[in-house]
Amino acid sequence: MAGEILDNQGRGEASWGWPAIHPEGRKYGVIAVAIALVPMFFGWGLLGWPLLFLSLGVFAFFRDPERVVPQADDAIVAPADGLVTLIKTVEPPAEMQIDDGSGHPGLSSAAVTRISIFMSVFDVHINRAPIAGTVRRVVYVPGKFVNADLDKASEENERQHILIERTDGLQIGFTQIAGLVARRIMPFVKPGDTVAKGQRIGLIRFGSRVDVYLPAGTEPKVLMGQKIVAGETILAERGAAALLEGIAQ
Repeated sequence: MAGEILDNQGRGEASWGWPAIHPEGRKYGVIAVAIALVPMFFGWGLLGWPLLFLSLGVFAFFRDPERVVPQADDAIVAPADGLVTLIKTVEPPAEMQIDDGSGHPGLSSAAVTRISIFMSVFDVHINRAPIAGTVRRVVYVPGKFVNADLDKASEENERQHILIERTDGLQIGFTQIAGLVARRIMPFVKPGDTVAKGQRIGLIRFGSRVDVYLPAGTEPKVLMGQKIVAGETILAERGAAALLEGIAQ
């Protein structure tokens, strides 16, 4: 189905299939299986079977399913699977504002809307580009590993900022943030790369968070507590929007 155009008028074909395992995760899965087979070899099934089950969880963590990406120009898609845990007005991170010597301006200091998406170990951890454009910045910042669900994780945890600019000048910045378990943030892109909307741009290992910074005139289309899907859920749209409300039930 990859590359196929599907629409809301019935065009395209849909079918279920097992998601692929990202190459980065295959080595961890193989190592986990090998560790599980050692006690099994010596007949220690009480230890081996739980470890073997855990190895299946490692493969599942690195699953990389295909996604159907909305192509409307005004639609900004979610860069991560997970739960919307924070929506607030903040100043963009300094690393996205300062002159980095590339000749391409960063974000201004004007207040933006930050949407925080918390990824549990059960979520897909492949991150995707919220818009199509050129990658202007990829900035890694070392830090702590406090609970990624906490607000202070945006400023204190290990993180990586990515800034993408569309051809019309729209800039969307987002930050991959390590959590309690995560110890490695991996980019698949570098400054100067051209990416499509929904393209895979990186991953974070074992539980984490992604913050998205929406410029003025770009309104959120998701609610607090909503479960969203990377590359498919429309996170925001350009233009003013009425208040959106939901009821948990």
